[in-house]
Amino acid sequence: MDLTQGTLEEKNERAKRMMLWFGIISLVMSFAGLTSAVLVSRKREDWLEDFIMPNAFLISCVLIVISSITFIIAKRALKSNNRSLTTAMLLVTFGLGIAFIFSQIQGFEEIIAGGYNFTGPTSNVTMSFIYVIAAVHILHVFAGLISILVVIYNHFKQKYNAESMLGLRLSATFWHFIDILWLFLFLFLSYVV
Repeated sequence: MDLTQGTLEEKNERAKRMMLWFGIISLVMSFAGLTSAVLVSRKREDWLEDFIMPNAFLISCVLIVISSITFIIAKRALKSNNRSLTTAMLLVTFGLGIAFIFSQIQGFEEIIAGGYNFTGPTSNVTMSFIYVIAAVHILHVFAGLISILVVIYNHFKQKYNAESMLGLRLSATFWHFIDILWLFLFLFLSYVV
């Protein structure tokens, strides 16, 4: 298919989808760099062995998976013109995203309670990587939450319907990516650290 063909609206939609995918690919490359640095650094003598990830990080995995499910339900409800269910599921998705961030903060508190800080005499390279990777992911969750707020606002303005839901689709794609990314990072850090 020729990307220059179609109406202005179709071209605009293709451009927005392509921009999202370029962004996702750049995020994948950034986190690939961070995880590669972990793999190289774990050969250091001061690498912490047998660290167990905080329970709150596992809880955050459950929360973000459920939030992806509620986003899928919202999208299907909009396709079925069920606006009230769409609204409810978008709000639940947003709430679960907030709960995810609070769970991450609890995870940091568990790490600190275990005697590990990001910097200073009680820090080490292992914990610094965990802090950086989790914090950078949280920043992307904030970006996802902002996109969900925009979707909720546009939904209340009735900009979406079964035939026109590009903003919701883009936000959902980004949110699902953040979900999968956290699951990968959690498993990676659980088994590599």
